[in-house]
Amino acid sequence: MSVDWRALHPGERVVVRRRRDDDPAPGEPRLTDVLGDVVRCDDDGLTVRTRGGDVDVPGADVVLAKRVPPPPPRRPR
Repeated sequence: MSVDWRALHPGERVVVRRRRDDDPAPGEPRLTDVLGDVVRCDDDGLTVRTRGGDVDVPGADVVLAKRVPPPPPRRPR
């Protein structure tokens, strides 16, 4: 269920669909997803801590935000 991104709180695990901040080539998607934990959420936007590092998402770029369950435990190799 989608939520207003302004209602998210630090520590929550989310997926945020956002407009790309670069200029996608023809045929490339105009949107991208950011999955991770909210670090900051204010009137300007939010910061999501992903496995690859922190991603700042301006509020104007958010298309959809959704709380998601924690990741499954890693399986031993």
